Amino acid sequence: MKTHNFLNTRVILLLIAVIFVNMSCETKYKFKLESPKKAVLGSEINISLSEANNIDFDRVIFYLDGKKQDNKGESSFKMSLKGCKLGKQVITAVVFYEKKSKKIRNDITILSDESPEIYDFKIINSYKHNKKSYTQGLEFYDNELYETTGLRGKSSLNKVDLKTGEILKKIEFDKNIFAEGMTIFNNNIHILTWQSGKGFVYSIDDFKKQKEFKYSKSKEGWGLTHNEEFLIKSDGTEKIWFLDPETHKEVKYIEVYTNKTKVSELNELEYIDGMIYANKYKKNTILIINPKNGKLEAMVDMTRLWKEIRKGQSLDSEDEVLNGIAYNKQTGKLYVTGKRWGKIFEIELIKNN
Repeated sequence: MKTHNFLNTRVILLLIAVIFVNMSCETKYKFKLESPKKAVLGSEINISLSEANNIDFDRVIFYLDGKKQDNKGESSFKMSLKGCKLGKQVITAVVFYEKKSKKIRNDITILSDESPEIYDFKIINSYKHNKKSYTQGLEFYDNELYETTGLRGKSSLNKVDLKTGEILKKIEFDKNIFAEGMTIFNNNIHILTWQSGKGFVYSIDDFKKQKEFKYSKSKEGWGLTHNEEFLIKSDGTEKIWFLDPETHKEVKYIEVYTNKTKVSELNELEYIDGMIYANKYKKNTILIINPKNGKLEAMVDMTRLWKEIRKGQSLDSEDEVLNGIAYNKQTGKLYVTGKRWGKIFEIELIKNN
Protein backbone atom coordinates (compact mmCIF):
# COMPACT_ATOMS: atom_id res chain seq x y z
CA MET A 1 0.00 0.00 0.00
CA LYS A 2 2.85 2.35 0.85
CA THR A 3 4.64 1.41 -2.40
CA HIS A 4 1.49 2.19 -4.36
CA ASN A 5 1.20 5.59 -2.73
CA PHE A 6 4.87 6.25 -3.36
CA LEU A 7 4.46 5.45 -7.08
CA ASN A 8 1.41 7.67 -7.32
CA THR A 9 3.36 10.49 -5.73
CA ARG A 10 6.24 10.03 -8.18
CA VAL A 11 3.84 10.05 -11.15
CA ILE A 12 2.21 13.25 -9.92
CA LEU A 13 5.56 14.93 -9.37
CA LEU A 14 6.71 13.84 -12.81
CA LEU A 15 3.58 15.28 -14.42
CA ILE A 16 4.06 18.55 -12.57
CA ALA A 17 7.64 18.70 -13.77
CA VAL A 18 6.62 18.09 -17.38
CA ILE A 19 3.94 20.78 -17.18
CA PHE A 20 6.41 23.20 -15.61
CA VAL A 21 8.97 22.56 -18.34
CA ASN A 22 6.37 23.07 -21.07
CA MET A 23 5.17 26.26 -19.44
CA SER A 24 8.71 27.48 -19.13
CA CYS A 25 9.38 26.79 -22.80
CA GLU A 26 6.22 28.62 -23.78
CA THR A 27 6.67 31.64 -21.54
CA LYS A 28 10.37 32.21 -22.09
CA TYR A 29 9.49 33.96 -25.38
CA LYS A 30 8.31 37.53 -24.91
CA PHE A 31 7.60 39.10 -28.29
CA LYS A 32 7.02 42.79 -28.83
CA LEU A 33 5.62 44.41 -31.98
CA GLU A 34 6.52 48.07 -32.33
CA SER A 35 4.63 50.37 -34.70
CA PRO A 36 3.17 53.90 -34.61
CA LYS A 37 -0.43 54.46 -33.53
CA LYS A 38 -1.03 57.06 -36.25
CA ALA A 39 0.48 57.65 -39.68
CA VAL A 40 -0.20 59.48 -42.93
CA LEU A 41 -1.29 57.93 -46.21
CA GLY A 42 1.67 57.40 -48.54
CA SER A 43 4.32 57.61 -45.82
CA GLU A 44 6.73 54.92 -44.63
CA ILE A 45 6.60 53.69 -41.04
CA ASN A 46 9.10 51.71 -38.98
CA ILE A 47 7.88 48.24 -37.97
CA SER A 48 9.82 45.79 -35.82
CA LEU A 49 9.29 42.51 -34.01
CA SER A 50 11.68 41.78 -31.14
CA GLU A 51 12.09 39.22 -28.36
CA ALA A 52 12.66 40.73 -24.88
CA ASN A 53 15.17 38.07 -23.77
CA ASN A 54 17.15 38.17 -27.03
CA ILE A 55 16.16 34.58 -27.81
CA ASP A 56 16.37 33.73 -31.50
CA PHE A 57 13.22 32.89 -33.44
CA ASP A 58 12.89 31.43 -36.92
CA ARG A 59 11.14 34.14 -38.92
CA VAL A 60 8.32 36.68 -38.93
CA ILE A 61 5.71 37.69 -41.51
CA PHE A 62 3.96 41.06 -41.35
CA TYR A 63 0.46 41.98 -42.54
CA LEU A 64 -1.39 45.27 -42.89
CA ASP A 65 -5.17 45.01 -43.04
CA GLY A 66 -4.75 41.32 -43.89
CA LYS A 67 -2.35 41.99 -46.78
CA LYS A 68 1.09 40.41 -46.60
CA GLN A 69 3.98 42.88 -46.54
CA ASP A 70 7.38 42.39 -48.14
CA ASN A 71 9.77 42.57 -45.19
CA LYS A 72 12.39 40.49 -47.09
CA GLY A 73 12.86 38.19 -44.12
CA GLU A 74 13.81 41.03 -41.81
CA SER A 75 12.27 41.50 -38.36
CA SER A 76 12.63 45.27 -38.69
CA PHE A 77 11.73 47.19 -41.85
CA LYS A 78 10.00 50.23 -43.32
CA MET A 79 6.40 49.58 -44.32
CA SER A 80 4.93 51.70 -47.12
CA LEU A 81 1.43 53.12 -46.64
CA LYS A 82 1.03 53.98 -50.30
CA GLY A 83 -2.31 52.83 -51.68
CA CYS A 84 -3.78 51.96 -48.27
CA LYS A 85 -7.29 52.53 -47.01
CA LEU A 86 -7.71 55.22 -44.41
CA GLY A 87 -8.96 54.75 -40.88
CA LYS A 88 -8.40 52.07 -38.30
CA GLN A 89 -6.19 49.27 -39.57
CA VAL A 90 -4.45 46.31 -37.93
CA ILE A 91 -0.76 45.50 -38.23
CA THR A 92 -0.16 41.80 -37.56
CA ALA A 93 3.13 40.00 -37.02
CA VAL A 94 3.11 36.20 -37.30
CA VAL A 95 6.26 34.92 -35.64
CA PHE A 96 7.54 31.34 -36.02
CA TYR A 97 9.65 29.61 -33.33
CA GLU A 98 10.27 26.01 -32.17
CA LYS A 99 7.76 24.66 -34.72
CA LYS A 100 5.15 27.01 -33.29
CA SER A 101 3.66 30.33 -34.36
CA LYS A 102 2.13 33.29 -32.60
CA LYS A 103 0.22 36.37 -33.74
CA ILE A 104 0.87 39.81 -32.28
CA ARG A 105 -1.38 42.70 -33.31
CA ASN A 106 -1.16 46.48 -33.10
CA ASP A 107 -3.77 49.04 -34.15
CA ILE A 108 -2.91 51.98 -36.38
CA THR A 109 -5.00 54.88 -37.68
CA ILE A 110 -4.09 56.05 -41.17
CA LEU A 111 -4.94 59.69 -41.92
CA SER A 112 -5.21 61.51 -45.24
CA ASP A 113 -2.04 63.02 -46.61
CA GLU A 114 -3.68 66.40 -47.24
CA SER A 115 -6.58 68.55 -46.12
CA PRO A 116 -9.76 68.47 -48.26
CA GLU A 117 -10.25 71.04 -50.97
CA ILE A 118 -12.95 73.65 -50.41
CA TYR A 119 -15.42 74.10 -53.27
CA ASP A 120 -17.89 76.88 -53.90
CA PHE A 121 -21.16 76.63 -55.85
CA LYS A 122 -23.59 78.67 -57.86
CA ILE A 123 -27.35 78.29 -58.25
CA ILE A 124 -28.40 77.56 -61.82
CA ASN A 125 -32.13 77.07 -61.30
CA SER A 126 -34.75 76.19 -58.71
CA TYR A 127 -37.97 74.17 -58.73
CA LYS A 128 -40.89 73.59 -56.41
CA HIS A 129 -40.57 70.85 -53.80
CA ASN A 130 -43.20 69.52 -51.41
CA LYS A 131 -42.61 71.14 -48.01
CA LYS A 132 -44.02 68.04 -46.32
CA SER A 133 -41.33 65.81 -47.80
CA TYR A 134 -38.77 64.89 -45.15
CA THR A 135 -36.23 63.98 -47.83
CA GLN A 136 -33.97 60.98 -47.19
CA GLY A 137 -33.13 59.74 -50.66
CA LEU A 138 -33.13 61.53 -54.04
CA GLU A 139 -32.16 60.03 -57.40
CA PHE A 140 -32.70 60.30 -61.14
CA TYR A 141 -33.35 57.21 -63.23
CA ASP A 142 -33.99 57.43 -66.98
CA ASN A 143 -34.38 61.18 -66.65
CA GLU A 144 -37.11 60.83 -63.99
CA LEU A 145 -36.83 61.86 -60.36
CA TYR A 146 -37.52 59.56 -57.38
CA GLU A 147 -37.51 60.33 -53.67
CA THR A 148 -37.86 58.60 -50.32
CA THR A 149 -39.15 60.51 -47.31
CA GLY A 150 -38.72 59.66 -43.65
CA LEU A 151 -40.36 59.91 -40.21
CA ARG A 152 -42.51 57.15 -38.72
CA GLY A 153 -46.07 57.33 -40.00
CA LYS A 154 -45.02 59.66 -42.84
CA SER A 155 -42.42 57.64 -44.77
CA SER A 156 -43.01 57.18 -48.48
CA LEU A 157 -41.55 56.38 -51.88
CA ASN A 158 -42.39 59.00 -54.52
CA LYS A 159 -41.96 59.61 -58.21
CA VAL A 160 -41.72 63.38 -58.61
CA ASP A 161 -42.18 65.83 -61.48
CA LEU A 162 -39.09 68.02 -61.20
CA LYS A 163 -40.57 71.07 -62.95
CA THR A 164 -43.82 71.25 -60.95
CA GLY A 165 -42.99 69.41 -57.73
CA GLU A 166 -46.07 67.22 -58.24
CA ILE A 167 -45.93 63.70 -56.84
CA LEU A 168 -46.78 61.44 -59.80
CA LYS A 169 -46.72 58.10 -57.98
CA LYS A 170 -46.55 57.27 -54.28
CA ILE A 171 -46.59 54.41 -51.82
CA GLU A 172 -46.60 54.83 -48.06
CA PHE A 173 -44.81 52.57 -45.60
CA ASP A 174 -46.14 51.05 -42.38
CA LYS A 175 -46.36 53.45 -39.45
CA ASN A 176 -43.47 51.79 -37.62
CA ILE A 177 -41.10 52.28 -40.59
CA PHE A 178 -38.70 55.21 -40.81
CA ALA A 179 -37.60 55.17 -44.46
CA GLU A 180 -34.11 56.37 -45.32
CA GLY A 181 -31.92 56.50 -48.43
CA MET A 182 -32.61 54.71 -51.68
CA THR A 183 -31.01 53.94 -55.01
CA ILE A 184 -32.19 52.41 -58.29
CA PHE A 185 -30.21 49.51 -59.72
CA ASN A 186 -31.22 47.02 -62.44
CA ASN A 187 -34.80 48.38 -62.59
CA ASN A 188 -35.30 47.90 -58.87
CA ILE A 189 -35.57 50.52 -56.13
CA HIS A 190 -33.50 49.56 -53.09
CA ILE A 191 -34.66 51.34 -49.92
CA LEU A 192 -33.15 51.48 -46.43
CA THR A 193 -34.89 51.91 -43.10
CA TRP A 194 -33.30 53.72 -40.20
CA GLN A 195 -33.49 51.40 -37.16
CA SER A 196 -35.62 48.47 -38.31
CA GLY A 197 -32.54 46.50 -39.37
CA LYS A 198 -33.94 45.83 -42.83
CA GLY A 199 -34.49 47.27 -46.27
CA PHE A 200 -36.88 46.78 -49.17
CA VAL A 201 -36.70 46.22 -52.90
CA TYR A 202 -39.46 47.60 -55.14
CA SER A 203 -40.03 47.34 -58.87
CA ILE A 204 -39.40 50.59 -60.72
CA ASP A 205 -42.32 49.90 -63.07
CA ASP A 206 -45.24 49.40 -60.69
CA PHE A 207 -43.82 50.14 -57.20
CA LYS A 208 -44.61 46.58 -56.10
CA LYS A 209 -42.46 45.13 -53.34
CA GLN A 210 -40.13 42.39 -54.54
CA LYS A 211 -38.45 41.41 -51.28
CA GLU A 212 -36.97 42.48 -47.96
CA PHE A 213 -33.35 42.23 -46.84
CA LYS A 214 -31.57 42.53 -43.51
CA TYR A 215 -28.38 44.30 -42.48
CA SER A 216 -25.78 41.95 -41.08
CA LYS A 217 -22.74 44.10 -40.21
CA SER A 218 -24.05 47.67 -40.35
CA LYS A 219 -26.73 48.26 -37.74
CA GLU A 220 -28.57 51.24 -39.22
CA GLY A 221 -29.61 52.47 -42.66
CA TRP A 222 -28.85 56.08 -43.63
CA GLY A 223 -27.82 56.81 -47.23
CA LEU A 224 -27.70 54.60 -50.33
CA THR A 225 -26.25 54.87 -53.83
CA HIS A 226 -24.43 52.53 -56.24
CA ASN A 227 -21.64 52.18 -58.76
CA GLU A 228 -21.74 49.56 -61.49
CA GLU A 229 -20.81 46.74 -59.11
CA PHE A 230 -22.04 47.45 -55.57
CA LEU A 231 -24.74 49.19 -53.63
CA ILE A 232 -23.03 51.77 -51.41
CA LYS A 233 -24.46 52.37 -47.94
CA SER A 234 -23.85 54.74 -45.03
CA ASP A 235 -24.88 53.79 -41.48
CA GLY A 236 -24.36 56.98 -39.47
CA THR A 237 -20.73 56.26 -38.61
CA GLU A 238 -17.53 57.01 -40.53
CA LYS A 239 -17.97 53.73 -42.41
CA ILE A 240 -19.34 53.39 -45.94
CA TRP A 241 -20.32 49.84 -46.85
CA PHE A 242 -20.29 48.11 -50.23
CA LEU A 243 -23.17 45.64 -50.63
CA ASP A 244 -23.77 42.83 -53.09
CA PRO A 245 -26.80 44.11 -55.07
CA GLU A 246 -28.44 40.67 -55.16
CA THR A 247 -27.89 39.38 -51.61
CA HIS A 248 -27.45 42.82 -49.95
CA LYS A 249 -24.64 41.38 -47.83
CA GLU A 250 -21.88 43.78 -46.80
CA VAL A 251 -18.79 42.80 -48.81
CA LYS A 252 -16.34 45.48 -47.61
CA TYR A 253 -16.17 49.00 -46.26
CA ILE A 254 -14.10 52.15 -46.21
CA GLU A 255 -13.71 54.67 -43.39
CA VAL A 256 -13.88 58.38 -44.18
CA TYR A 257 -11.00 60.45 -42.79
CA THR A 258 -9.38 63.83 -43.26
CA ASN A 259 -5.76 64.61 -42.44
CA LYS A 260 -6.86 65.17 -38.84
CA THR A 261 -9.85 63.04 -37.90
CA LYS A 262 -12.64 60.68 -38.91
CA VAL A 263 -15.81 62.03 -40.54
CA SER A 264 -18.96 60.41 -39.16
CA GLU A 265 -22.74 60.90 -39.48
CA LEU A 266 -22.61 60.50 -43.25
CA ASN A 267 -26.14 60.66 -44.57
CA GLU A 268 -27.64 60.79 -48.09
CA LEU A 269 -25.27 59.51 -50.81
CA GLU A 270 -24.81 59.92 -54.56
CA TYR A 271 -22.17 58.35 -56.81
CA ILE A 272 -20.92 60.86 -59.40
CA ASP A 273 -18.03 60.36 -61.84
CA GLY A 274 -16.20 57.86 -59.65
CA MET A 275 -16.66 59.75 -56.37
CA ILE A 276 -19.12 59.41 -53.49
CA TYR A 277 -20.99 62.60 -52.66
CA ALA A 278 -22.48 62.68 -49.16
CA ASN A 279 -24.54 64.93 -46.92
CA LYS A 280 -23.54 65.18 -43.28
CA TYR A 281 -26.26 64.90 -40.64
CA LYS A 282 -27.33 68.27 -39.20
CA LYS A 283 -24.94 70.11 -41.52
CA ASN A 284 -25.55 72.01 -44.76
CA THR A 285 -22.56 70.36 -46.36
CA ILE A 286 -21.63 68.19 -49.32
CA LEU A 287 -18.62 65.92 -48.86
CA ILE A 288 -16.75 64.37 -51.80
CA ILE A 289 -15.19 61.04 -50.86
CA ASN A 290 -12.75 58.75 -52.64
CA PRO A 291 -14.43 55.29 -52.71
CA LYS A 292 -11.10 53.47 -52.96
CA ASN A 293 -9.59 54.59 -49.68
CA GLY A 294 -12.09 56.81 -47.81
CA LYS A 295 -10.15 60.04 -48.30
CA LEU A 296 -12.26 63.18 -47.95
CA GLU A 297 -11.23 64.91 -51.17
CA ALA A 298 -13.38 68.05 -50.99
CA MET A 299 -16.09 69.86 -49.04
CA VAL A 300 -18.81 72.27 -50.11
CA ASP A 301 -20.38 74.60 -47.55
CA MET A 302 -24.04 74.94 -48.59
CA THR A 303 -25.11 77.27 -45.77
CA ARG A 304 -25.86 80.00 -48.30
CA LEU A 305 -28.42 77.72 -49.93
CA TRP A 306 -30.08 76.99 -46.57
CA LYS A 307 -30.32 80.74 -45.95
CA GLU A 308 -31.90 81.18 -49.37
CA ILE A 309 -34.62 78.68 -48.43
CA ARG A 310 -35.25 80.47 -45.14
CA LYS A 311 -36.27 83.61 -47.03
CA GLY A 312 -39.51 81.85 -47.93
CA GLN A 313 -40.08 79.46 -45.01
CA SER A 314 -39.03 78.75 -41.45
CA LEU A 315 -36.68 75.80 -40.88
CA ASP A 316 -35.40 73.93 -37.85
CA SER A 317 -31.67 74.70 -37.90
CA GLU A 318 -30.82 71.39 -36.19
CA ASP A 319 -32.91 69.08 -38.33
CA GLU A 320 -34.32 70.58 -41.51
CA VAL A 321 -31.01 70.90 -43.29
CA LEU A 322 -29.56 69.89 -46.64
CA ASN A 323 -30.28 66.22 -47.37
CA GLY A 324 -30.74 65.10 -50.93
CA ILE A 325 -28.25 64.89 -53.81
CA ALA A 326 -29.34 63.78 -57.29
CA TYR A 327 -27.21 63.68 -60.43
CA ASN A 328 -28.92 63.33 -63.81
CA LYS A 329 -26.52 61.34 -65.99
CA GLN A 330 -28.46 62.18 -69.14
CA THR A 331 -28.10 65.93 -68.71
CA GLY A 332 -25.02 66.13 -66.48
CA LYS A 333 -26.91 68.35 -64.04
CA LEU A 334 -26.69 68.24 -60.25
CA TYR A 335 -29.66 68.85 -57.93
CA VAL A 336 -29.94 69.23 -54.17
CA THR A 337 -32.68 69.75 -51.62
CA GLY A 338 -33.29 69.33 -47.90
CA LYS A 339 -35.69 68.03 -45.31
CA ARG A 340 -39.01 69.83 -45.80
CA TRP A 341 -37.40 72.35 -48.14
CA GLY A 342 -39.83 74.07 -50.49
CA LYS A 343 -37.36 74.01 -53.37
CA ILE A 344 -35.03 71.73 -55.28
CA PHE A 345 -31.97 73.56 -56.60
CA GLU A 346 -29.95 72.86 -59.69
CA ILE A 347 -26.40 73.83 -58.78
CA GLU A 348 -22.92 73.84 -60.24
CA LEU A 349 -19.89 73.13 -58.06
CA ILE A 350 -16.89 75.38 -58.51
CA LYS A 351 -13.32 74.41 -57.67
CA ASN A 352 -11.45 77.23 -56.00
CA ASN A 353 -8.09 78.17 -57.49
